[in-house]
Amino acid sequence: MPSPNIAGTQRGYVIPIGGAEEKLDNPEILAKFVALCGGEDGVITVIPTASQLDDTGARYQKIFDDIGVKKSFSLPITERADAQNPSYVKTLEKSTGIFVTGGNQLRLSTILGGTPIARAIRQLNAQGVHYAGTSAGAAIVSQHMITGGNTGIVPTEDGVNLAPGMGLINTIVVDQHFNQRNRLARLLSAVSYNPFLIGIGLDEDTAAFIDHNNVFTTVGSGAITVVDPSDIEYSSMAEARTGDALTLLNVKLHILASGGRFDISERKAYVK
Repeated sequence: MPSPNIAGTQRGYVIPIGGAEEKLDNPEILAKFVALCGGEDGVITVIPTASQLDDTGARYQKIFDDIGVKKSFSLPITERADAQNPSYVKTLEKSTGIFVTGGNQLRLSTILGGTPIARAIRQLNAQGVHYAGTSAGAAIVSQHMITGGNTGIVPTEDGVNLAPGMGLINTIVVDQHFNQRNRLARLLSAVSYNPFLIGIGLDEDTAAFIDHNNVFTTVGSGAITVVDPSDIEYSSMAEARTGDALTLLNVKLHILASGGRFDISERKAYVK
């Protein structure tokens, strides 16, 4: 469950990004995140744990510096012992924004899960600090995190692999690189397990800016695919055998390009 809000405060934005966001010519998504975090007065902490490249944190610090942020940090968390470091928690507590990079989302869950760093991220977001994550950093915002699955359109009984995520929002399940990697089947498979979940498929260079009211706005050059199973009439998941195609009746699907909005609580899409 998400951390409870502190009385008199609003939860910070939760911003899952579909990966491959524009970083140089027109970094619309990153610039909007920086503006929310206070612009040049913002303090952004980068967590590059999902990546196995040594320079990932420094590269994002340089990107945020070029956008105009005067103060940024990168936490070199590469193993669980690092995520217990009190000094890293203190650095996080200085932040107005937290940015989690792409890579392998299982590195995020296995290294950060249940640690003081993970608890601090959840608590700080509940207190108003904004969270943005790209690719793996987007997948982990869900309570149920997609870690793999089948490509294509038709969902199957074994079409998705799930693991516990960070749970910043517990009513959605997020997939990334969505259109570019043909991932509709695995998102449909994920929501077929439990119609409580809303599936959000993020194209590359596309983000959902989810506000404290659980309404998101699409930002970027692609689109967001929303799979809403709340009115589903029938799912064959319970009877299906391994590898079987699924029957799903009355599943809603929305495609939201830049400016499109969706109310997660009310399960309603809007055009700007």
